[in-house]
Amino acid sequence: MPIGAWSDALRNGSATAKEHSEQALERIAATESELKAFVNVTGDQARAQAEAVDQAIAAKQDPGPLAGVTTGIKDNLCTKGVTTTCSSRMLENFVPPYESTVTERLWKAGAVMVGKTNLDEFAMGSSTETSAFGMTSNPWDPGRVPGGSSGGSAACVAAGQCDVALGSDTGGSIRQPASFCGVVGLKPTYGRVSRWGLVAFASSLDQIGPFSRTVADSAAVLQVIAGHDPRDSTSLDVPVPDYSAALNRPIQGLKIGILQEAFVEGLQPEVEASVRAAAEQLASLGCELVDVSCPRFQAGIATYYVIAPSEASANLARYDGVKYGYRAADAESLSAMTAKSRAEGFGDEVQRRILIGTYALSAGYVDAYYKKAQQVRTLIRQEFDRAFEQVDLLLTPTAPTTAFAPGQHSNDPLAMYLADLLTIPANLAGLPAISVPCGFDGQGLPIGLQLMAPVLQEERLLQVAHHYEQAADVMANRPEAPLVA
Repeated sequence: MPIGAWSDALRNGSATAKEHSEQALERIAATESELKAFVNVTGDQARAQAEAVDQAIAAKQDPGPLAGVTTGIKDNLCTKGVTTTCSSRMLENFVPPYESTVTERLWKAGAVMVGKTNLDEFAMGSSTETSAFGMTSNPWDPGRVPGGSSGGSAACVAAGQCDVALGSDTGGSIRQPASFCGVVGLKPTYGRVSRWGLVAFASSLDQIGPFSRTVADSAAVLQVIAGHDPRDSTSLDVPVPDYSAALNRPIQGLKIGILQEAFVEGLQPEVEASVRAAAEQLASLGCELVDVSCPRFQAGIATYYVIAPSEASANLARYDGVKYGYRAADAESLSAMTAKSRAEGFGDEVQRRILIGTYALSAGYVDAYYKKAQQVRTLIRQEFDRAFEQVDLLLTPTAPTTAFAPGQHSNDPLAMYLADLLTIPANLAGLPAISVPCGFDGQGLPIGLQLMAPVLQEERLLQVAHHYEQAADVMANRPEAPLVA
């Protein structure tokens, strides 16, 4: 049930938050053994939060705009009193003494947390295979990955285990799993949503955003979590528009840029066909299609894999086995204890990225690699600025392929990194971007359409995505799938 309809049912007494949360927990119990979307199911907390919503309604108080909405929280967002592991042995027993800004805002809005969702360790990956607690399956085909790093959040929404979920997006970690799992995934403008309480991966790239089954639901969640936060120095102090009110504004006359560099060699033919059909659907709704070129778009992936590991190597230096986190036993000295703790506490992919980043920041190489990557990042952002002088939005596929099989890229990290080829540039430029379902391949796996907007233009992004979603109605004729709600 969409959030708007659910809110009406709750307020008119035809449903209760307690019943709704129990239904979500029952669905989790029925599907979780095969799906493994959650690291931790928080049934007691869900029941307590739902009871508070029902009591507020009984007392004729406003329960909040997300009252009773069942929510999954990616397990790199700190939740007070509830373990936050980042799907890593390094933080397996870490219980935060504080609440992240976004989750704090959700609970004040009446949302109900049903659990902490699985992810690639420290959000480093594109398939949720690097989690220390096991891989999440794709609800459309349990023999496929759900994407990553927010694979658990995408999967739990697609499987109907909860209404919405939060993820984090550093290089596509919301949009790519949204594409693989056939749900809506939104990455806001960098700074639109506070990162306070998000365990940092790459601080200049990370951004928190929602997963949902409809664009309208993503707009409702963004309305709650967006806004200035004095605790986050990168948080933008700008007004938050009414995103839901913007959804039904007309889109006739808007210019949609077809980004030529996104239709690359190796793009799965069914992906290209579905995305181009989606572009034609927008044209039929009155939008004007314009071919646009950003020549450095494909340089984004090389740029990202210098900047992100460099920032990760600095952010993860704090995990030394001293104050908190995993500590190795039987070490003979402080330095040996630190080295052994990091070797045992971090998985292979995290160690790989720390090594790359440390090398890129080392004396004699920082100018050749990190500084040069930052210069290219600026050029990429400038190319986007010039593109948006011609068009209102840019359109691309979200991912080059549909969901792949586990282990398909396990011995080829570069092939895995290419899964984020089309999503990374938006992070480098700090742009808002959204993935919406636009079709299915021959095996019944979802395909995602990506739209990108200028900085702080989430209104327009959601508006166009909503009109497309309503006109295309992709899920009306969806294939049968074992775990999809």
